[in-house]
Amino acid sequence: MTITDIPATTEPTVDDFVERLFGAVLGAQEVQAAYLGNRLGWYAALAEHGPMTSTQLAEATGSNERYAREWLEHQAVCGYVTVDDESAAPGDRRFTLPAAHAEVLTDQDSLAFVAPLARFVAAVGHHLDAIADAFRHGGGVSWAQLGDEVREAQAAANRPLFLHQLGDELLPQAGDIHERLRSGARVADIGTGHGWSAIGLAKAYPAITVDGFDTDVPSIEAARRHAAAAGVADRVRFHVADAADVSAPTKPYDAVFAFECIHDLPDPVSVLATMRRLAGDDGAVVVMDENVADAFHAPGDEVERLMYGYSLTCCLTDGMSHEHSAGTGTVMRASTFTDYARRAGFSDVHVLPIQHDFFRFYRLER
Repeated sequence: MTITDIPATTEPTVDDFVERLFGAVLGAQEVQAAYLGNRLGWYAALAEHGPMTSTQLAEATGSNERYAREWLEHQAVCGYVTVDDESAAPGDRRFTLPAAHAEVLTDQDSLAFVAPLARFVAAVGHHLDAIADAFRHGGGVSWAQLGDEVREAQAAANRPLFLHQLGDELLPQAGDIHERLRSGARVADIGTGHGWSAIGLAKAYPAITVDGFDTDVPSIEAARRHAAAAGVADRVRFHVADAADVSAPTKPYDAVFAFECIHDLPDPVSVLATMRRLAGDDGAVVVMDENVADAFHAPGDEVERLMYGYSLTCCLTDGMSHEHSAGTGTVMRASTFTDYARRAGFSDVHVLPIQHDFFRFYRLER
């Protein structure tokens, strides 16, 4: 994705802001339509069968022809699909999903697979009343309350990175950590979610074993299914456990990871302290979290905007759903994370030389 800045203007006009908000409305409608296309299997059918009429699409997916027709026409006027003959009768028009668009919308293993972000945003919309209530009265909305739709969308968004980038492109830039994993290691994955991070590590490094920990029972159940399907269940085990309370193993882990979860936690200091204990004296401790700016600036770039959007509707509200929460939110700046790490007993934090638009990798030193 191309990361761009919002142009800063000293005195925006009414027309400028009307245009911006109107554009956002159009974008929101496209997100809603993309959610429907994903959920109803319409994109998948178009990708599989090629040009289709609305009747063919409805029959292939077990859905209503009139709604399929309206959706196809919307997708055509928005440029998501093409139509072979605009002048044909509505029921005779054939619509095609271009190959490049199909990769973005249907290929769950592609690094270009952005459809889960649209699915996430639309699914969170079901919970805006509860989120608004939390904003007014305090408390929050937990991952358990957000439910399977949001949980699965988040897992799907990170799946390509974990399966195809983490071990092949990113961790090889981490020097001795990469070599340690290549030679065989016992690994702990804190906040594993649907398990794609643990599975990706196991597939990239055939000599390692991984223990994944998460408090969310449905996520752990899904992770076990994914590991079995990926053929790594013999080396990857998943456990329902609060990361802050995971017992120290008889033998310390060689590497302890936490991928994009520390900012979600109500008590990040306790979890980081557990990671330090699990790694013993010699194990590496690595945290991947959001690559936000070091300080607050407004306007911000697209990464900053995306992370604040996630925070408003998910990460902060989940963290605040627990008592005595740190209330970190998605936008966890490096200084905040370093403070947590030092309070957990680490002497220092180094940013690893791993380049990624959305994520920063920290190595914690004793």
